[in-house]
Amino acid sequence: MADTVLYEVSDGLATITLNRPEAMNALNVATKVALRDVTRAAAEDDAVRAVLLTAAGDRAFCVGQDLKEHIGLLAEGSGQVMSTVKEHYNPIARALTEAPKPVVAAVNGVAAGAGFGFALAADYRIVADTASFNTSFAGVALTADSGISWTLPRVIGPGRAADLLLFPRTIKAQEAYELGIANKIVPADSLRATAEQVARLLASGPTVAYAAIKESMAYGFSHSLAETLEKEDELQTRAGASEDHTIAVRAFVNKEEPRYLGR
Repeated sequence: MADTVLYEVSDGLATITLNRPEAMNALNVATKVALRDVTRAAAEDDAVRAVLLTAAGDRAFCVGQDLKEHIGLLAEGSGQVMSTVKEHYNPIARALTEAPKPVVAAVNGVAAGAGFGFALAADYRIVADTASFNTSFAGVALTADSGISWTLPRVIGPGRAADLLLFPRTIKAQEAYELGIANKIVPADSLRATAEQVARLLASGPTVAYAAIKESMAYGFSHSLAETLEKEDELQTRAGASEDHTIAVRAFVNKEEPRYLGR
């Protein structure tokens, strides 16, 4: 495991930390490989009931592709240059988006390019008041990757997404909240504590139900009402058969706080 990405699991919460603050957490090859591997591990580990994606330092969440490394690979004519989308970005975006558990992103600074994409792949984004977002891709003559052409239109609508992708600009925290990119804005010095509190709350919640909620929303975006209703029936049957549902109903009747098992 590269030390450019830190990974820790505690009490059902997997914390993934991008750890290149001196490079604004830019994604070089080692970082992309490590991030791919830990996001997959968190998604597949039944002991993990929620994921917190964050970054070291106070300047940047992630500025996307490490362009210093990228330009060197371009000069070498390396075939690795654009294969990174298939080999790294796609698996990372899918692991975060399709994980059968909630993913929280704590955005501490600039989130640009793939950094913006990975933040959008989370289910809930807590954003420092000093943070900002930028699609960046068109600014370096590239198209969208890291899943952002799928996530951004769903979060803010296709018209606004086209505007931000065709005309990249800095979106500060307050505008990000107004657009729906940020779910919550907090002072920068309380970001980590707030994000951990939210993520741990989710990690102690009804994991099967959370997974079903994620799956049903993703399904509903690309299917008819009739198909979505059938999917809801399927997923509700699954959630209703979970131990957590029984625990929740019993706790409700007894006027107690439920203690979920995540199964």
